[in-house]
Amino acid sequence: MNTVLVTGASGNLGQTLVEHLHQAGYDILATFQTERAARLFDHLPNVQTRLVDLLHEEAVDTFMASEPPARLRAAVLLVGGFTTGTLADTNLDQIQKLIQLNFVSAFTVVKALLPIFKQQGSGQFVLVGARPSLNADEGKNAVAYALSKALIFQLADLINADGAGDITASVVVPGILDTPANRTAMPDADPTQWVPTANLAELITFLLSDTGRMTRQTIVKLYNQS
Repeated sequence: MNTVLVTGASGNLGQTLVEHLHQAGYDILATFQTERAARLFDHLPNVQTRLVDLLHEEAVDTFMASEPPARLRAAVLLVGGFTTGTLADTNLDQIQKLIQLNFVSAFTVVKALLPIFKQQGSGQFVLVGARPSLNADEGKNAVAYALSKALIFQLADLINADGAGDITASVVVPGILDTPANRTAMPDADPTQWVPTANLAELITFLLSDTGRMTRQTIVKLYNQS
């Protein structure tokens, strides 16, 4: 049982993480929404891909039921989105959209996978939080994002309360990630103060290791100087 489920594998962090997990010897089951995205990892023989709409509970349940039992040791849930906006600027549609992307995409997987983990007696979830959900001074300028990501922290706490024994959830909280999109959006910033996606992928890979699995710290921050 050495397979890790990775959702959002086509994003900047997702691609980097899959490469790290491949180098660490894991088998990877990666979910995508398009065939084109799924072909990103054709060069890696230990990566299996599935097309799954994570926003629909029935689709996720069908996907999980089709996988061999006791196959997965962990799930890293990376699907998400971002938008800025103050309380005055934010509308309900924006909040609902980001709740779908940032929370529902994780909740459907957790709900379907937790009983499997319980049956096999172990399992691990790694979720991605956001600093604006922990710091209101930052969250006030990204209200929909902060509110939707706040649900991730609550979800992890509920998993840890419900998943007795060796079933755990951790939330990694990065500072500003050094991605092409962020460099374009903030051309005057110093990206050396940001968090390289490789470092965040390395942290997640550690959390999945035998030593990392022993940690019981729900929130793990990786800010650098950002």
